[in-house]
Amino acid sequence: MDGTGAVEAIHLAPESGADTEEAESVEAVAGEGLREDRHFGTDGADLTLIEAEALDAAAGEDGDDGDGIDLRDGKHRRNLTTSDAALNHLVGERFRVGEVVCEGTALCEPCGHLESLTDEGAISALVHRGGLEADIVESGEISVGDEIEPR
Repeated sequence: MDGTGAVEAIHLAPESGADTEEAESVEAVAGEGLREDRHFGTDGADLTLIEAEALDAAAGEDGDDGDGIDLRDGKHRRNLTTSDAALNHLVGERFRVGEVVCEGTALCEPCGHLESLTDEGAISALVHRGGLEADIVESGEISVGDEIEPR
C-alpha cells in the first residue's frame, strides 16, 4: 500500500442479523475484535474493512430497483469504511489504523447473506472489492478520521 488512507465511518451490529449502527470510535481488542460488535470474541475475523470507492462504484451499477446498489450507511456489513486505502494489497501485511495494529488475513468477498439484506446484484457489484478481513494484533481505539498506514 502506498501512502495512507483514512477511516470514513465505523459500523457495529449488536447481534447477528441486526442493523449496523454508526459509531465515532470503538475499542479494538487483540484476538477478540471490536467491543460492542456481533463478532466480538468469535472465531471469525476481528475486523472487516471496505473502501468507500468500492461503494461508490456499486452505486453506479443497476440494482433490482434500477437505481444502483446502495451499500452506504453500513448496509455493506463491514466494520470500517475507508477512503484512499488499497485494501486488497493488505492481505498478509501489517498496518496501523489509528493506534491499533492489524494484519490483513483475507479478502472479504460478498456473500448471499449480504445480498439477502440488500439489493439483488450486491454480490456481483462487490466481487474482488468487497473489502478486507483483518486480525487485531495490538489493542487500542479506532476513531473516525484515523489514518490507515502500512507498518
